[in-house]
Amino acid sequence: MFLDLIVIGLGIALYPIGLTPFLLILASKRGVRKGAAFMLGWLASIAIIITGTLLVTQSNPPAPSSAPSIAALVVKLVIGLGLIYFAMRQRRKLGQPKPPKKTPKWETGIDNMSLWFAVILAPLTQPWGLIAAGVTVVIQANLASAQDVVALILFALIATSIIITLELYASFRPERAQEFIQRIRSWIGAHTDQAIVILFLAIGLYLVGSSIYYLSTS
Repeated sequence: MFLDLIVIGLGIALYPIGLTPFLLILASKRGVRKGAAFMLGWLASIAIIITGTLLVTQSNPPAPSSAPSIAALVVKLVIGLGLIYFAMRQRRKLGQPKPPKKTPKWETGIDNMSLWFAVILAPLTQPWGLIAAGVTVVIQANLASAQDVVALILFALIATSIIITLELYASFRPERAQEFIQRIRSWIGAHTDQAIVILFLAIGLYLVGSSIYYLSTS
């Protein structure tokens, strides 16, 4: 469980489409305050999902080889296959011309964005496929185990780690942070598709391999 949550948490943290709105917010007027609101919304969303999953399981993970345990592994396997399929489909599109995209309404009014809107925007931009994969692992957690508690906390922190780091950097080194943020935005703008292909393919292969291993040994 520990390694699964770390890998999935890293995938959530590195998801470029989720990072882009945060970078735009940080670069906007009163960006640090709105960035903090976005960060809290992102972290709260993950915390709510973890808490909700534990409430459903009552912190009583299904026994190995039981129907719920096998079902969770099958769901994780399907998510992994879905990520691989999406990555390969995106790979075939690399280099092809793209139709122009309309600028989202929230982006045009980003300087006047409220803190509450930033909080709500965060979970809307999260990679829900990866979060669903995390849920299939969280159901195995037992709050009576210190190791499981640490794994859940690390999962939430790692999934938010880049946002937390950039928020702190923008708070204490605003001028340098703005230059760095601009470089990251430029890189993401030029390499979003390639990053998604690599990220989804790597995590998809991991989830498939992990699921098959546990299914074959259960």
